Amino acid sequence: MTAIDVSYRVAGQGPALYMVHGIGARKSTWDELVDGLKQHFTCVSYDLRGHGESPIPPTPYSLDDLVEDLEALRQKLGHDKIHVIGHSLGGMIGPAYARRHPEHTLSVGLLSTAAGRSTDDRAKLKAVGDAMEQNGVSETLATFVARWFTDAFIAAHPERIEARLQQVRDTPEDVFLSVFQIYATTEMAPWLNEVKHPCLVLTGEFDAGCNPRLNQLIHHELPDSRLVILDGFKHSLLMEASEQLLPQMKAFLLEQS
Repeated sequence: MTAIDVSYRVAGQGPALYMVHGIGARKSTWDELVDGLKQHFTCVSYDLRGHGESPIPPTPYSLDDLVEDLEALRQKLGHDKIHVIGHSLGGMIGPAYARRHPEHTLSVGLLSTAAGRSTDDRAKLKAVGDAMEQNGVSETLATFVARWFTDAFIAAHPERIEARLQQVRDTPEDVFLSVFQIYATTEMAPWLNEVKHPCLVLTGEFDAGCNPRLNQLIHHELPDSRLVILDGFKHSLLMEASEQLLPQMKAFLLEQS
């Protein structure tokens, strides 16, 4: 397992806040939230391996690989202790990082993520993965649009939807499939109780894959957590619900700082 030198941005001042995006996204996904947080925090956003401007090592990748890329970036930037907030797959990388490197973690944000999936949940994810393997990622994008965004947002912001889909198309297919497998097969429930840091657990009311039921389980398993359900939203909270997300994140992070 060799960590890579990821592409990153730093903005603001104060305690370090590392921001971890999800499958097929980019560090720019955090820009609106960085604007609202940089007066209080040193915001570090970065591209996961294989994404955006980061190097593309051979697949498959593991959750441990993604955790150690984050740790290598922390070491490079010289922050002793960091807040980590992640969305979707990033919401799995954050607690896994805190478990592996507790001495360098201040708090964890788990946004739109999942643990305690049922047999049916896992079967649905496997079906999506199988469809992408057989037909190609591009042919499966309509499935993601419906899961990620509300109908109102799709109708009002077609250009933003298209930009998000282009990020996926620009991600090498083997990379996208590899990180999707990490997201689909990671089960955090057995070890969440080992993450002792303060945690913010937050999802959208209508997020099919990372639904309130699964997030209530995450909240229950974590020793020190706060659960927030954002009414009326689906999965893509960083794009569609940044105005509702920002005050929740800011209040939580300021309490921990």
